[in-house]
Amino acid sequence: MLKVSLRPGNLSVGSLRIHYAWVIVGVASVMWTITSAVRFAPGVLVPYFQDLFGWSIFGIFGVFALQWIFAALFSPIAGWIGDRYGIRRVMVLGAVIFLVGMMLTGTMTHLWQFYLYFGVILAASMAIFQVPLLAAVTLWFKTRLGVAMGTLQSLPGLGTGVAIVLVPLLFTLGLNWTFWLPGLVGAALMLLLLRLFHNEPGAIGLKPLGASDNDPLERLQEGRTAKVRTSVFLQHAQRTNAFWNLIGIHFWGCAGHNIILMGLAAMAVERGISIGAAAGVYGALTIVSSLTRFLVPVAADRFGSKGVMAVSFALQSLPVLMLLVAHDLWVFYLFAVLFGIGVGGEMTAFPVINRQYYGHGPMGTTYGWQTLGGGMGMALGLVIGGFIWTQTGNYTASVWLSFGLSLVGVISIVALPNTAHHLIPHWEESLPPEARSSAALQRTKNA
Repeated sequence: MLKVSLRPGNLSVGSLRIHYAWVIVGVASVMWTITSAVRFAPGVLVPYFQDLFGWSIFGIFGVFALQWIFAALFSPIAGWIGDRYGIRRVMVLGAVIFLVGMMLTGTMTHLWQFYLYFGVILAASMAIFQVPLLAAVTLWFKTRLGVAMGTLQSLPGLGTGVAIVLVPLLFTLGLNWTFWLPGLVGAALMLLLLRLFHNEPGAIGLKPLGASDNDPLERLQEGRTAKVRTSVFLQHAQRTNAFWNLIGIHFWGCAGHNIILMGLAAMAVERGISIGAAAGVYGALTIVSSLTRFLVPVAADRFGSKGVMAVSFALQSLPVLMLLVAHDLWVFYLFAVLFGIGVGGEMTAFPVINRQYYGHGPMGTTYGWQTLGGGMGMALGLVIGGFIWTQTGNYTASVWLSFGLSLVGVISIVALPNTAHHLIPHWEESLPPEARSSAALQRTKNA
């Protein structure tokens, strides 16, 4: 009989030992899949909202933009709270906010309600389940971080692809259940999975995957130690040019690609493609991007993030010019494949490049600032792109805007330093002795 052990410190199936870090990746992937699907799948509903409520492209894009703005503004705060007080606590709050936002969105009848329920309330949960959650996963890995990040960020893409197919079917049940059913099921799953989640390996007596015997058993994410480390680390990181450039790169890339992500279905419909076929194009893009979401962090971890990010940004910018001449369904599908390769890689190398630049410092706050840049880009790209689209009566100028914004991102990546060396290797020297990782090592030896 196959023996199975579910104890975190001795997790195994038969003779196969499994580090609990992979359980954390699994839990985080499901949580991020739920919130990511809710964020992107409603792009398929843009034509439905136009028909049902008579809302304009600019008005609908404004809702998505507002969500990105609020999530962006809350991202550094969410990362800071998670670093200082523990990720698990803040995610319980995130699940509750998610449920409330989804239930309210299902009752909307006016555009201002869509702005409030989807654009503001749900935005807080989006930030919580992106920034602190992703930062927490990095704490569990000394090696194979690329595989972990690739898994974490590719599965939500597949989930979104499935949601894109399901959302139009749910819409046949009425607007209410289009949001209520995913809200109820999603919140229940998140709260159940939080029972398996732990802030850091030391919380259950483990070391990160790949840690050596000489590495300390650390408990650095709780209490006064976490607060001091977060504050000092951020001060040092903000003195590097890369800290600010990465915020800008995330801004340019997200501003460019979100015009396409949220508008692709409507673009295809504008060129005579049926709503169902347009949803299929968007689904193809999402599925293709899921593959590169896995491969790019692995490549970035192995070969360095700078070059991998530059290639991804280039593939995100050049293919959008195809939309200027696209009329047939096969052209839209070809675009979806090429653009999906680029956009999947553009977003997913950031956790890895943070590790390569800043080592094992508290990443939640730094990644939160980068997510602020990305979120503001997602919002402003939609606002400006939607306004131009509405004013001109077609999407041509919006496509040129997307191309230009992504191209600025490519140029900004060239200015990044090499990822072969940490930028602030001695930042812990500014900490009080008891808050340094060397102190954790000494405590381990004395135990």
